[in-house]
Amino acid sequence: MIALAGIIVRNSILLVDFINQQVRAGVDFAQAVIEAAAVRAKPIALTGLAAMAGAFFILDDPILSGLAVSLIFGLLVSTVLTLILIPVVYFGVMGKRLEKIRRSE
Repeated sequence: MIALAGIIVRNSILLVDFINQQVRAGVDFAQAVIEAAAVRAKPIALTGLAAMAGAFFILDDPILSGLAVSLIFGLLVSTVLTLILIPVVYFGVMGKRLEKIRRSE
């Protein structure tokens, strides 16, 4: 669970940080979210695949096979959700904040 949570959080932080870097560079917020999801998709997917491949080696162990199964499927689901859910939620939350800031100016 700790390894799974660490990978999920790291991927999400990198994705949000990339969006923030693009916005600071002057890119429109909506475009920055789309670009970040497109650019970071390959590294996030490769990280998940590498961790899943490592977990496949402990599938034969009778004691650790449950850990391997939960890690593999947890990584699969979390990678997909990270690539879809994080940009959508971040756009929804931060988009409203940016809109309020622009109105007050």
